[in-house]
Amino acid sequence: MNVYDFNVLTSSGSEQSLRDFEGKVLLIVNTASKCGFTPQYEALEALHQKYHETGLEILAFPCNQFANQEPGTNEEIQTFCQLNYGVTFPVLAKIDVNGEHAHPLYKYLTETSPGLLNTKAIKWNFTKFLVDRTGQVQKRYAPNVKPEALAKEIEALLP
Repeated sequence: MNVYDFNVLTSSGSEQSLRDFEGKVLLIVNTASKCGFTPQYEALEALHQKYHETGLEILAFPCNQFANQEPGTNEEIQTFCQLNYGVTFPVLAKIDVNGEHAHPLYKYLTETSPGLLNTKAIKWNFTKFLVDRTGQVQKRYAPNVKPEALAKEIEALLP
């Protein structure tokens, strides 16, 4: 099993197979529009601009499970990301990342790559998972790890 075995919803509600990203390096991030870490969108977009052509895909999953910091609709989230940060990478449909309604992708990510002290739950917005070209999770990063700090590890997975 790997991340390519999952389907997700786009912000418009259509189903997207992660198999469409097979052979790419993925950075999967749970996001929110009203969080202290929200400015990370800018650095995520910079990574996308720098490495997209060589095989990086950033997939953002808005989530409202942390202090209700993503209250908007999928449409409002898209507008916010584009107007405020010029985001061009996929910002998918809002999901749960923890609990009984957690998206199956996030259940897989947290089982495969637990956090500090082997905890599985996502602690906050902007937790990041780096996935190699074979769909295997390589590393999990805490929300306070800035996207630009991942550049060397991303480069190591790209050609």
